[in-house]
Amino acid sequence: MELNLLYYLALLLFTGLLFGKLIRFVKLPDVTGYLIGGLLIGPCVLGLLPATVASSLAPISDMALAFIAFTVGGEFKISYFKRVGATPIVIAFFESIIAVVAVALGLIFLTGSSLPFALVLSAIAAATAPAATIMVIKQYKAKGPVTETLLSVVAIDDAVALIAFGFAVAAADVLTNPVHSSVLSSIIQPLIEVAGAVLLGLLLGFLFTFFLRFFRTDDTRLSASICFVFLGSALASALGLSALLLCMSLGAAYTNLSKTSSEVYRLCEKMTPPLFMIFFVLSGADLNLTILPSIGAVGIVYVVLRVVGKWAGAALGAKLMRASEPICRYLGPALIPQAGVAIGLTFVAQTVVPQYAATIRAVVLCATLIYELIGPGCTKATLQKAGEIAKGA
Repeated sequence: MELNLLYYLALLLFTGLLFGKLIRFVKLPDVTGYLIGGLLIGPCVLGLLPATVASSLAPISDMALAFIAFTVGGEFKISYFKRVGATPIVIAFFESIIAVVAVALGLIFLTGSSLPFALVLSAIAAATAPAATIMVIKQYKAKGPVTETLLSVVAIDDAVALIAFGFAVAAADVLTNPVHSSVLSSIIQPLIEVAGAVLLGLLLGFLFTFFLRFFRTDDTRLSASICFVFLGSALASALGLSALLLCMSLGAAYTNLSKTSSEVYRLCEKMTPPLFMIFFVLSGADLNLTILPSIGAVGIVYVVLRVVGKWAGAALGAKLMRASEPICRYLGPALIPQAGVAIGLTFVAQTVVPQYAATIRAVVLCATLIYELIGPGCTKATLQKAGEIAKGA
């Protein structure tokens, strides 16, 4: 009997519902259950979801990430930045760069890695995945200064990561190909990518705000929201821009230009939970346990020192900006998750240091497996300690 995609979508949803319920018995976030459930039904364990089917469902992941980015962008209110100033920007810079420096030094001095390899792999350490963080915040309805700062930092983080990676790639290219490399183009490319994504996202946000004036009912507004978010993701893919940054910028423009943005986000929150559930179960199915033994000392250094760098960098940035004590203490551990952007950067690394491409991809994929499974629980625990998750949640 040949099974179609609707069966596999039903399987993904059933797995999410089942493991989301089971994981609550050990008081972990639903998203951790989704990932574990996906891992079990995926090609690596039970094989109920074949690899070919998982790859054919990739557009669903694009849809979910686009809406997650749109939701994060909705937190970028001018009134918020007027209140807190440059604190989230400074924290995002320090937690990204110190993670890069910590991993680079560890790779060079602890594993004897070459400088080009260390530069490229360590630059990937800057990226943080907002998806799991957003899911934990939504599930437990976390509120407070740490949660506010966390949402802003993970949004800014990807822009910093792309720029840092651009500089690292330029330096590695000079070291490996001193004659043929173009330092200027290697540095300018990520800046153009970030600026292009932000500007196009802001333009779409303006058009979205204007477009919604002609639609008053909940049904038509929800349809328009889906239209523009999908359009933003599609344009980013077609133009080689970051879909996350573009959709974040779209959300940021809309939430600042529209007085009714909260109503539209409320509509989106009712529509997106099944989409997010499928996305995380699918993400779990993509995790591959067989690559764990291949990472060795390089992988251990990357996994450990990235967390140390993120934690220390967030604390240092918060201290320098005289942020509140809860932000200084609890923001760092909530920055552990890493996924889509980091994996995407491994493909770019293949063209710069092809001799190390297999190692870099194996290390990042293993780190993703570890970070995605423990990250949501760490985020929940830190927000609880910060007093921003209600006791009965």
